[in-house]
Amino acid sequence: MSKPLVIGDLIAPIPVIQGGMGVGVSLSNLAGNVAKCGGIGIISTAQIGYQEPEFDQHPIETNLKAIKTQIQRAKEIAQGGIVGVNIMVATKKYEEYVRAAVKAGADLIISGAGLPTLLPVFVEKAKTKIAPIVSSIKSASVICKLWDRKYKRCPDLVVIEGPKAGGHLGFSLEELNTITDEEYEKEIKGIIEIIKQYEEKYQSKIPVVVAGGIYDKQDMKHALEIGADGVQVATRFVTTYECDASEAYKQSYIHATKEDIQIVKSPVGMPGRAINNTFIHKKDKNVTWKCHQCLEKCNQKDIPYCITDALVNAVKGNLDDGLIFCGENAWRAQKMEHVSEIMEEFSDV
Repeated sequence: MSKPLVIGDLIAPIPVIQGGMGVGVSLSNLAGNVAKCGGIGIISTAQIGYQEPEFDQHPIETNLKAIKTQIQRAKEIAQGGIVGVNIMVATKKYEEYVRAAVKAGADLIISGAGLPTLLPVFVEKAKTKIAPIVSSIKSASVICKLWDRKYKRCPDLVVIEGPKAGGHLGFSLEELNTITDEEYEKEIKGIIEIIKQYEEKYQSKIPVVVAGGIYDKQDMKHALEIGADGVQVATRFVTTYECDASEAYKQSYIHATKEDIQIVKSPVGMPGRAINNTFIHKKDKNVTWKCHQCLEKCNQKDIPYCITDALVNAVKGNLDDGLIFCGENAWRAQKMEHVSEIMEEFSDV
């Protein structure tokens, strides 16, 4: 049996964080059920209010309201389990999203897609735990050094997201094509060494969680063997009855072959991992659209299509007009499962 994941006063009996998946893939139902089963359930705040009628007219205001609604719903399902949110640093009005999550009682905020340099300021003295996502020794060192110097604090948790993750990736195209498992394991061990320095300085345990390509209990076992305190798992939870995505979205994972998993260029210029479909090959994806105020650095005239529209179409099941983000192991999905079955598997490591 693996040890619980302890983040300050938060204790998850099973050391599994369900990764935040947006738009709309991990909302209250998935996160609440993972938390109820002893893991940590994470809601993605990326365009979290997309289902609400006022979303098109007032996206940011709608999203901020939906953060509260979704956290409350997840907590009702969780029955005392740990519920957090994933908020991308690249989000427009990032500070407002963080403050809304804290006010709504999020137990944990995980933040990547940029370095969350100001996150401690926005959380202030709240009980909400904060965790940066890092992909390299350099990024781990920069964020720990900065939080130490400016705020006299360390992260409550660190998530190391590797090159096998889904969605937008913190690696260059060249790195994704050349980095080996052995090389990245060295990077993970290097990050863990940096975190240990800050554990000693602050006399406080900083758990490290490994993400990207963790699909089954063997993957988890390996991550724990190389020094991780837990794992973050996303792709595996898509093909659950409790996942918030449409049935068509889930089936696209089940039907995907290994060759269908591709690195694509996102309209915002970052590489991403997605399932090959008609949409990826369309030349004119959508020429005009209304901006949904999702990313801070998005210049509508310079990009080929709206990432929000593409992800919303996918999660709703309109796959021919949608971008289906996924982790490298999405092809391993063979059947629908219950969250409880997956958590039971991970509890036996």
